[in-house]
Amino acid sequence: MRIVLFGATGMVGSRIAAEATQRGHRLTAVSRSGQSPLPGVSAAAADASDPAKVAALVAGADAVASACVPPRDGSEPKEPFLALNRSLAQGMREAGVRRLVVVGGAGSLEVAPGQELCDLPTFPEAVLPEALAHRAVLEYYRTLDDLDWTYVSPAAKIAPGERTGRFRVDDDRLLTDANGNSRISAEDYAMAFLDELEQGTHVRARMSVAY
Repeated sequence: MRIVLFGATGMVGSRIAAEATQRGHRLTAVSRSGQSPLPGVSAAAADASDPAKVAALVAGADAVASACVPPRDGSEPKEPFLALNRSLAQGMREAGVRRLVVVGGAGSLEVAPGQELCDLPTFPEAVLPEALAHRAVLEYYRTLDDLDWTYVSPAAKIAPGERTGRFRVDDDRLLTDANGNSRISAEDYAMAFLDELEQGTHVRARMSVAY
């Protein structure tokens, strides 16, 4: 497949780039810096907030992947992040590309019916604005019926680690282990992300990934 990956140089994006390359996909790694996350991987400098630039980059692609993150400059991130995702979707429409897989957040996962993780009083205040920005983006994608999107939420804790290939997948539920911990390595998250991109088992839906 020909895949265009936005946010390719971040912690999660670089793992997705590595997984896609390992599986033999033709990858264009897009970031603001234009740096390639891996030797030999085609790179481009662009901002997903420019629909015309998005359209030019994704034209002819089989799928688009987004590992973009909300702004972390201290400002309110929700509206800028929503605008970026709207621009990404518009650029895809202009290019006639339908398949989109998005790196999401864990804050909007359900810990009980009708109760989301980010609504708990114990949710860390420092990361709440980012969690709410991710939730708003999920709500936006749920209004779209002209793109074949999938929103992939990680476990509550995601960090660099091992690529084990052993993980669980669910829908809107926060997955935890026997000790109540919710975690996933970025490498295994990338495996689940590429599995979904290739197989399309959660089209126009959210999925969660955890051990």
